[in-house]
Amino acid sequence: MGPETSDDAGIYRIAPECALVETADIITPLVDDPFTFGRIAAANAISDVYAMGGRPVTAMNLAFFPACSMDGEILRQILAGGQSTLKEAGVCLVGGHTVEDDELKYGLSVTGLVNPGQIIRNSTARPGDELILTKPLGCGIISTAIKGELASPETIQEASTWMMQLNRESAQLMLQCRASAATDVTGFGLFGHACEMARGAGVTFKLEFSSIPLMSGITGFIHEGMVPAGCYRNRDYYQPFVHNWGLLSEEALLPMFDPQTSGGLLIALSPEDAETYLDESSRRGLYARRIGSVLPVQSHPLEIV
Repeated sequence: MGPETSDDAGIYRIAPECALVETADIITPLVDDPFTFGRIAAANAISDVYAMGGRPVTAMNLAFFPACSMDGEILRQILAGGQSTLKEAGVCLVGGHTVEDDELKYGLSVTGLVNPGQIIRNSTARPGDELILTKPLGCGIISTAIKGELASPETIQEASTWMMQLNRESAQLMLQCRASAATDVTGFGLFGHACEMARGAGVTFKLEFSSIPLMSGITGFIHEGMVPAGCYRNRDYYQPFVHNWGLLSEEALLPMFDPQTSGGLLIALSPEDAETYLDESSRRGLYARRIGSVLPVQSHPLEIV
């Protein structure tokens, strides 16, 4: 599997029952604390492997650091944060590379393993499936509010906790419940990634607006203009693919296009398996919300109700 399917990672078979899952992701700082930023960046990079049904095993650091204007201790803290998340995920750091750059950036290349018969793709949802989301939306808007010095410590902590949280357990349960398709919600926002899934499968996703969860304070930040540019770019590109667009105000819809970092999984499962997933998530203390269903293809890939 390569880039032609817009899937979350590339997959290369190395044996009849084993394939490599390959991905890389680099981000700019979302929070002020360098250790937390490192943890978020690592969780974000690993997430692509989980979304494919794989198990991450090795990683390499990719750091871009303005050595002339920042203390080297900042880079040390970022790398320590990344290593903390890798240790939590059971991933072995095997190397990396640092480049002197004008803008601070950090990420990782990650390699995972997957049985070719257990790959979860983003383009195989089926009519009748239910749609489940495993994290609330809003970290892009909150990150903008942090840069604007409008976010409270409590809001920063909430967003950081979600972004540092691994998708490992949600992905393991997804495999146990025989998910038909999945992706992780990142830079294109919920509607962008849902649109990719629906178009890839030749179906329509019916999304129940009132069921889509948001982080605290998002509406207030939108009123204050704390909306990242990527949110508007996503809206402008994906708006034509959304039916019933005019039912809701622009402010109400903006979080649906908010670019997420280390967002949750968007999973399609049969109704029976979705019920099992929700029940088991509740029992294990995992976050999961049903947000819609899959229809045979309609006039648009996405439909809001």
